[in-house]
Amino acid sequence: MEKELVFGHQNPDTDAIGTAIAFSYLQNRLGYNTEAVALGEPNDETTYALKKFGFKAPRVIKEAAPEVKAVMLVDHNEPQQSVSDIDKVKVTHVVDHHRIMNFNTADPLYYRAEPKGCTSTIVWKMFNENNVEIPEKLAGLMLSAIISDTLLLKSPTTTDEDKEAVEALAKIAGVDYKEYGLAMLKAGTNIDDKSEEELIDLDAKSFELNGHNVRVAQINVVDLSDALKRKDAFLKAMEASSKDNNYDMFMLLVTNILDSDSEALVVGSDETKALFEKAFDKKLEDSEVKLPGVVSRKKQVVPPLTDAFNA
Repeated sequence: MEKELVFGHQNPDTDAIGTAIAFSYLQNRLGYNTEAVALGEPNDETTYALKKFGFKAPRVIKEAAPEVKAVMLVDHNEPQQSVSDIDKVKVTHVVDHHRIMNFNTADPLYYRAEPKGCTSTIVWKMFNENNVEIPEKLAGLMLSAIISDTLLLKSPTTTDEDKEAVEALAKIAGVDYKEYGLAMLKAGTNIDDKSEEELIDLDAKSFELNGHNVRVAQINVVDLSDALKRKDAFLKAMEASSKDNNYDMFMLLVTNILDSDSEALVVGSDETKALFEKAFDKKLEDSEVKLPGVVSRKKQVVPPLTDAFNA
């Protein structure tokens, strides 16, 4: 059987990398020939999880077509979030928990999308459905992905099955998920040693909203006021990135993982800023707005933006 690559989205997070590794393992047990790769280097949080459970970071690829004819996608489906030459390879499998947008294939495929807090929860279900045992270390990595995406089960995206998966995987991995989860999340909040340019690209995704190219980035911190001391530098970096990449709007969500509150910084045209204000029914003050209780880009940011841009 010809080899296929398995990968998550660009600027990968713990779900994108951890679930690619888990899904590749499962598919190989089911008779496929796959390799988990990544579309970028792991962030600090993901690096912490990989080290904790004894995994090496997957190798990073820029293109898939020079290596394989077919690929499997996890944690994304939108082409602008995928490998640069996604149009040159066949997509045979997708496992995702996001909206489906601009996704087309020439042939039938296996596509599984469920509104769960994390893709790893869906893959956990697939292990169970196929009666494939999850190794201890892999369980820890899958657990890490769910903790990351649900902010330790506090995100509004969290479902009962996410909670069930966390408890089951923590038991297999032999860890206290609350203690480990907080340590892992905190490992990803050190922003002092990174430039503004690095931070706005660490966890960022592009969305096509009614003809507008919108970039939404997120960073997790434990002290909002300390992070926002760099506001002017963030805005400058966002303006430069927008100019270089033709973004019509760039939003940076700065989230406090301890109290689940966020503040947003926004740059763009008067039109796109007005649409942002319409989406959240809040006025930007000097390109900034408080968004209490907003922690999920998938559930609390992209849907209202989509509605406002499409109105």
